[in-house]
Amino acid sequence: MCLAIPAKIISLSGAEAIVEINGIRRTANVGMVKDPQPGEYVLLHAGFAIQKWTEAQADEYASILSEMEGLGGVEER
Repeated sequence: MCLAIPAKIISLSGAEAIVEINGIRRTANVGMVKDPQPGEYVLLHAGFAIQKWTEAQADEYASILSEMEGLGGVEER
């Protein structure tokens, strides 16, 4: 299963960016998205930005995750 998560671009240096996910900053490659800018959101997979996202999309994703956490985890058997 592959998982990609939204990340906010904080700063850029060529194709390398500092992105933030839930207050955690890390380095990511943004070379595959067109004209990335600080303040924009990207969908991040394995350290690579694969698509731009709007802030509304990122907020919706966070809301869905929050709802899922409220449902509880899988019971151990």
